[in-house]
Amino acid sequence: MGAFKKPALPGNELFEAQPADVDPAERSAAGHRIATLLVRGPLDNADQQLVDRVLHLAESEGLSTIADLWAHASADSLAGSLWRLYALRTWVYRQSEQAAREFAAGKRFSPIDEVLAGVVDPPGPAEVIALVDTVVRGIIGDNFDVTLDRAAAFAHLVGVGRAHLEEDDAASAARLVETASALHAAAELERAGILH
Repeated sequence: MGAFKKPALPGNELFEAQPADVDPAERSAAGHRIATLLVRGPLDNADQQLVDRVLHLAESEGLSTIADLWAHASADSLAGSLWRLYALRTWVYRQSEQAAREFAAGKRFSPIDEVLAGVVDPPGPAEVIALVDTVVRGIIGDNFDVTLDRAAAFAHLVGVGRAHLEEDDAASAARLVETASALHAAAELERAGILH
């Protein structure tokens, strides 16, 4: 049996043409590296070049190209947290009226989450989109835990609102509350300095 070799983290070549059958472990490592660079910032010029390429790719191809690298990451990781933020933002953009309606319903049951989420009263579709964009813009910076907490509060309120408005959709309401719990747990890990 040969000696174990630690896989190299992908660098700038990550965004060069790749065959469709890329090793899932390589995709996962790339997703975690990109998540770390986006949240923690670049350490050197090579990292900055990769961040620039990621941002350019997000602008030209859409954030979904990058987010796909995070889709299978565990909830207690940077990549998993970014996936949940991305999924929440994508849903709000697609269903902004529903998100506003469910948020309004949910805030009657959890006023503390309403304050933390920071949506103006009454929240219409534009206000909910603005909130989610504000939360996601907070990814890079020293207060990533606050970003995660605000997203968790928002997801919790929407989940509670959905449970009250759509009694036949309890499963998706429960998934939103689970997403909120995962985001809040990630915020706690971030505060402890152990979210990687």
